[in-house]
Amino acid sequence: MPSSLLESSLSVLRLAPKLVQALQTELGIYSLEDLLMYAPFRYNDRTKVTFYAQIQNTTTPVQLVATLEHIAYSGEGTKKRLEAQFRDPSGVFQVLFFKGHQYIYKQLSIGTRYVLWGRPSLFMHTYNFVHPELEPLAEGRSPNLALEPVYEVTEKLKRQYVHSRRMMQIQGTCLRFLAGRIEEILPQYILDKYHLLSRADAFLRLHFPRQMSDADNARLRFKYEEWFCLQLEQAEFLVRDTQVRGIVCSRVGELFNSFYKEHLAFSLTEAQKRVLRDIHADMKSGRQMNRLLQGDVGSGKTLVALFSLLLAVDNGLQGCLMAPTEILATQHYRSICRMLGDMPVRVELLTGSTTQKERRPIHEGLRDGAVNILIGTHALIEDEVVFHNLGLVIVDEQHRFGVAQRAKLWGKNPEILPHILVMSATPIPRTLALTVYAGLDISVIDELPVGRKPIETRILHENQREQLYNFLRQEMAQGHQVYVVYPLVNESEALDLKSVTEGYERMGEVFPAPQYRVGMLHGQMPAAEKEEVMRAFASGAVNLLVATTVIEVGVDVPNATVIVIEDAQRFGLTQLHQLRGRVGRGAEKSYCFLMTKYDIQGTTRQRLQIMEKTNDGFKIAEADLQLRGPGELGGLMQSGKEGGAFSFASALEDTDIIQAMRTEVRELYRVNPMLEGKEYEPLCAFMARRGKKTNPIIVKIG
Repeated sequence: MPSSLLESSLSVLRLAPKLVQALQTELGIYSLEDLLMYAPFRYNDRTKVTFYAQIQNTTTPVQLVATLEHIAYSGEGTKKRLEAQFRDPSGVFQVLFFKGHQYIYKQLSIGTRYVLWGRPSLFMHTYNFVHPELEPLAEGRSPNLALEPVYEVTEKLKRQYVHSRRMMQIQGTCLRFLAGRIEEILPQYILDKYHLLSRADAFLRLHFPRQMSDADNARLRFKYEEWFCLQLEQAEFLVRDTQVRGIVCSRVGELFNSFYKEHLAFSLTEAQKRVLRDIHADMKSGRQMNRLLQGDVGSGKTLVALFSLLLAVDNGLQGCLMAPTEILATQHYRSICRMLGDMPVRVELLTGSTTQKERRPIHEGLRDGAVNILIGTHALIEDEVVFHNLGLVIVDEQHRFGVAQRAKLWGKNPEILPHILVMSATPIPRTLALTVYAGLDISVIDELPVGRKPIETRILHENQREQLYNFLRQEMAQGHQVYVVYPLVNESEALDLKSVTEGYERMGEVFPAPQYRVGMLHGQMPAAEKEEVMRAFASGAVNLLVATTVIEVGVDVPNATVIVIEDAQRFGLTQLHQLRGRVGRGAEKSYCFLMTKYDIQGTTRQRLQIMEKTNDGFKIAEADLQLRGPGELGGLMQSGKEGGAFSFASALEDTDIIQAMRTEVRELYRVNPMLEGKEYEPLCAFMARRGKKTNPIIVKIG
C-alpha cells in the first residue's frame, strides 16, 4: 500500500493497461507523481479567437471558429490531397490535408462548426491552413479560451493515438482524482519566505495555467523544491565544516615569507592571492578546511599548493600531496623542489617505483617529523606510511581516487583530522560545482600567469592533412615535440574511428626513423611500459607521441608545442580543452589542431568552433553544459538532459536558488537533523520515494 496517493500506479485513473505500459516504457511515468512532474515544454496561446480576415503577415498559430462548407479530393497519385472549405464571420478559406486522407474524410462533417488551431500559410496572396488541429464545437457552445499545454510524446505513443492533447486530458484526470489530497512537502516557512506556491497549486498551474505567469510561478516553486531536496540529501556534507574541529594554523612564518620574498621567480596573480587568503582563513579558523581549488590548466595551482604546504610546516605540521599517476607525482616533486631551491624544507617522493631501500629513511623521517612534505601516489595510503603530525592533505585530480582511498589518507592523523585541499583542472561552472561538490567550499583561479600565450586552435579537414604534416615537420625541426591523440585503442568500423595503433603505424611511415622518433601510449599498456613511454617523451627521446586520452591528465612537457586531435567531433568540449592543455606550458607559441570530417553540422560544429574562439576553460564548460546538458549531475561528462531527480532545476541559471537552499538546509540540519515532527512527515516520505529512483548525487570526502 503506497504511503502517499502520489505513489499510486496510473491504473487508479482507469487508463487502459496498454496505455499504462506505454507511458511507463516510453516516458518513465510509473506513478501519479511521475505523471504530474512530466511538464509541458511549451503552451499554445488559445486565449482568443481570431477572424480569418484579421490574419496578416504572420506564421504564428491562430485559433478560429468556422463552419465546414465543402470537402473534396484534388490531384492524383502522390499529389492527391483533401481540400476543405471553411467559413467564419469574416470570410471563406481553405484547409489542406496531404496525409491520412481517408481517416480525416470520415471525421469531418459538412455544416459542423469547428475550432481550428494552426499556422497560416500564404499561397498565391491567400492564407490557408495545412493539417491544422480541428475539434467539433456543439451548437450554442463557445470554445474553451485558455493556454493549452503541449507535451513531448514519442512516435510509439503517437501510433497508439497518444498525442499532446491526450496527455493533457490524462493530466486533467489525474488532478481531478487528487483534488484536495496533494500533500505539501516543503516546510511552510520556506513557502512563506520565498513566496512560493503550494505543491497542489503548482501542479494545477503548471498543467493548466490561466496566464503565463502561473506557469512561471509553478516552475519556480519546483526549482526550489528540487534544489532543497538535493541539498537535503547532501546535508551531512554541507554542515561538515561547522561540526569538525580543525588544527589551528594561525602563523604565517619564516618559510612562507622567505619563499614569497626571496624564492618566487615571478609575481602571484590576483586570483592566486585571493585563493591563498581563502585557504589561510580556513586553516586558522579552528574548523577543518574542506576546500576545492579549481584552476584551468596552467593557472598555477601547484604554486598555491606549495604555499599552503609551507603554511602547514610553519605551524609545526607535515603536509602531503597525492597525485593519480607516478608521472604526475614526480612532476609535482621536481617542480616543488626546484621552486624551494636551498630552503630548509625536506621534501620526499613516494611512489610504487620507490625501492624498499629508499623507503626506509622516508618512513623514518615521516614518523619523527623530519620529513616536512611528502609527495606521491596511492603509495601514500599504505599502512606503513605513518606521519608524526599530518596537518594538510592535498589531492590533485581528486575525482580519480576512490572515496575509501581518500578517507584512508586523511585518517593518517589519529588525533585530529588534517585540513583538506582538493585540486581539479577540470573547469566546472560554479553553479554545477556547488551542486556536485556539496561538502566543499570552492575557490577558483580564474586568470593565467602573466606571459602565458594562448594556444592557437584550428579545425582541419582531410584535404588539409599534408599541410598539417609539413607544419609538424617544421615544429620538430625546431626541436619541439608533438602529441597526436586518437579516440580508441582498437579500430572500430562501426564508428569509423581511427585507432591509436593504426595511427602509430601511419605516423611511423609519415615521420620515419631515425630523423623522427615516434612513440605510442594507451590505457591497455602495462603500467611500467606506460611510465617508460611518458619518461621518454618528457626527456625528449620521443618527439612525436601517438596516444589516447590517457594523456588528458599527465606529464608537463614545456617543449611540446602541438597537439593534433583526430576525430575531434567524438570528444566532449571539456575533454578537448583538457587535451589542449597538454601544450602551451612553455614559452613557445603552441597549437591545437582539431581533425574532423566535412559533414559535421549543428551542435557538433558549434562545439568545435567554441574551441577555436576561446582558451577559457570555464567559458568552455558553460558552453558544454548549455549544448549538451549536464546529464546526471554526479557524472559531469555525460550528455543529455538533466535526468534522475531533475525536471526543472538548471545548474546554469539557478545560482541564487542553490545558494539560498544550501543556507536553509544547513540551518535545518543544525536544529533538526532527523527532521522530527509531523510537519516533516510528507517531506521524509517524498525523500524516501526520491531515494528509490536516484542515488543521492554526492561527492563524499571521507
